[in-house]
Amino acid sequence: MTDRSEAAMPPVKNKAGTGTAFSILGAISVSHLLNDMLQSLIMAIYPILQADFNLSFTQIGIITLTYQFSASLLQPLVGHYTDKHPQPFSLPIGMGFTLSGLLLLANANTFPLVLLAAALVGTGSSIFHPESSRVARMASGGRYGLAQSLFQVGGNFGSSLGPLLAALVIAPYGKGNVGWFSLAALLAIVVLLQVSKWYQHQHRMAKSKPKSASLVTALPRRTIVVSLSILLLLVFSKSFYLASITSYYTFYLIQKFDVSVQNAQLHLFAFLFAVAVGTLIGGPLGDKIGRKYVIWGSILGVAPFTLALPYASLYWTGILTVIIGLILASAFSAILVYAQELVPAKVGMISGLFFGFSFGIGGLGAAVLGFVADVTSIELVFIICSFLPLIGIVTALLPNVEHKH
Repeated sequence: MTDRSEAAMPPVKNKAGTGTAFSILGAISVSHLLNDMLQSLIMAIYPILQADFNLSFTQIGIITLTYQFSASLLQPLVGHYTDKHPQPFSLPIGMGFTLSGLLLLANANTFPLVLLAAALVGTGSSIFHPESSRVARMASGGRYGLAQSLFQVGGNFGSSLGPLLAALVIAPYGKGNVGWFSLAALLAIVVLLQVSKWYQHQHRMAKSKPKSASLVTALPRRTIVVSLSILLLLVFSKSFYLASITSYYTFYLIQKFDVSVQNAQLHLFAFLFAVAVGTLIGGPLGDKIGRKYVIWGSILGVAPFTLALPYASLYWTGILTVIIGLILASAFSAILVYAQELVPAKVGMISGLFFGFSFGIGGLGAAVLGFVADVTSIELVFIICSFLPLIGIVTALLPNVEHKH
């Protein structure tokens, strides 16, 4: 099956005959939850790693950079390859890399081994995301925004669980307890094996049917390139800002408000939980009112709250970060589906490009912001990042190409 024939494939039906295969979407969402929960443990235990290895903020940023770059550089390549040569069983294989990284992290006794563990977890992510995003689109029944939101909300809920589990299981007992989470990776492999069998079955069915004409958009190539560049700029704004929260929010709370590590991790959990809820809202809302409007409201609309955050008390900091998470998170599903509609014959490559770019920018942002925090202060980092959502004004340059349902 080529990239063109898969893109033109009619909506997949589940056994009940309905257009959207919710059982598959549920399975891939649960897998995404487990995958991102395991990955978020790395960032959630930064205070523990800092104490164990006497790390600077720059070294903390390097850990994030290592993880995010290994999670980003391979994703477009994986997506491009699997557009032409689908690999249904690459999903459990990717989770195997994550499992290896977790076990290494639990037993790492030097900083280079921590970096290697982060790289292994990132490699697992680079395989998982483009292929699982393709599965979500295959199972969508045409409701692409809903499918991407259901898929992504699993990841966001998983990311929110990382700090909570770190506070309850790892912080009181030490880094070695990370190894217990390998059981979650094994569970994810079992679930993904079932998803892979379904994916393989759909692939065989598609190969047995006559190949449809390729899907194309009516837009000229230059407009598509410019539009994709604008979308990537918006992802830059979102991901760079999120990097400041996910990597340094706990340190910000500890230094500015003198809270405990566990208290700071619970605040991070609240933010990431809000991100998960916002993700669930963004996709279906984009299906109904148009993805461009969701992008507008999500990125530019969050600016008043990010600008107020550096000057808020602890009470209002908690409230503002929840609001920011709810609003900002609704953007990515809308951006990804908008991009897929611009280039419908390259679903895997587009998914890999945007997931990979998001992770890569997040990693680069963490490293840069760590350096800024070392030479100035962690509070200045949050002041600088508060202006990033203003980049959302460029959404006005996007063409109106989508169909509202």
